[in-house]
Amino acid sequence: MFKQRVVFVHGAGSFGAAAWPKQHGMALSYDALFLRRHGFDAVAEPQQTDFAADAGIVLRALADDGRGAAGGHVVAHSQGAIAAMMAAVERPDLVQSLTLVEPACLSLTAELPATAAHRALMQPLFDVRLNLSDDDFQREFVRRAFAADAPGATTPEALRAARRLRLQAAPWDAPLHIVPGVPTLVLTGGWEPLYEEIAGYLRETGALHRTAPGGHRPQDSKEGDRAIRTFIADVERSSHAHAS
Repeated sequence: MFKQRVVFVHGAGSFGAAAWPKQHGMALSYDALFLRRHGFDAVAEPQQTDFAADAGIVLRALADDGRGAAGGHVVAHSQGAIAAMMAAVERPDLVQSLTLVEPACLSLTAELPATAAHRALMQPLFDVRLNLSDDDFQREFVRRAFAADAPGATTPEALRAARRLRLQAAPWDAPLHIVPGVPTLVLTGGWEPLYEEIAGYLRETGALHRTAPGGHRPQDSKEGDRAIRTFIADVERSSHAHAS
């Protein structure tokens, strides 16, 4: 039985299947791929962000499913939304839908107040990130972005995660453009004006916007998971109806 491909693109924290604990079951109905962005690996040393490389990873996942078919749905979280949008701009024919969860697409809303305030808060930290220790950057990043205290990195995995976070490029530097004609859902947690501002901007360009509990990870809530699954199923039904 043919299963439509769904590609999942993680944010700055967990990667691969670990970033999508509530969506594992979608593999029963879809050909689900849980990607690892550039520089994310369980063992290898982290690398600096490469937006183009991330978009290329998404496109390769969509280009061929091994059965001669191509294309699929893309579900992306936080900074992963940058790669998803870049891939959709380059090859809209491969992207049947976009689901952007708390998208860190700050370059689209650079002139809007919440985004400008966030950048003013975070830019000084990014300016010196390569001169800071991994632990110091992570602690200050979490304090500024989430008003919380970050636990010190002690395990090898936590140390790699702290280094990886320090090497992530500022999202407002991403070369983003609006994706024309691709059905898009924006899912936010309703907790942070920055992401609601981005969602509002994308809604003005034609995206559907839904909110669900869960803070920066609404996909982990029952309501958020349902919103993702419902949207993809609706797009699938609509595409089949138009094809018949």
